[in-house]
Amino acid sequence: MTHDLLTTLRPLLTAEASAEAHATGTEPGDLEQAVWLRLLEHLDAQGAPRDPHGWLRRAVRSESRRTRRTTRRERPYDVEPADDGDRTPEQLALAAARRRALHDAVRRLPGRCPDLMRALLSPRDLTYREIAGELGISQGSLGPERSRCLGCLRRLLTPEVAARGRRG
Repeated sequence: MTHDLLTTLRPLLTAEASAEAHATGTEPGDLEQAVWLRLLEHLDAQGAPRDPHGWLRRAVRSESRRTRRTTRRERPYDVEPADDGDRTPEQLALAAARRRALHDAVRRLPGRCPDLMRALLSPRDLTYREIAGELGISQGSLGPERSRCLGCLRRLLTPEVAARGRRG
């Protein structure tokens, strides 16, 4: 049943995503992937939609609007956010130690998380599109992958961060 539904909807989704992607400034494949994910979540939570074709068209437009809103909000920094201009040698040494701890934790991450996190931490300030191209993955999967990697990184760093604070 699910396989038949996915097979039936594939051509429609490809056409709809291709038509909407240009307006959002994203790749059609990324838009397709987001809608497939939404459909699978819907199937898991509520079962098959009563009108799969109508549901799919609405989902594509909804994802397209969400992507457009997100893209509009993304702005490059005018200045470097981490300006080390007026810091003391001690502050610079502590910042360097924190960066080393972060990069050590990134190296210990599972799967392709180390590559993704290195790209996100890159001083080149890469866009999602550039990172996706560099890593050979779709732009639509970067957000969920980034969230998963940050969760892993948070769990790795929690003992180190907790050890620094005062205990009372």
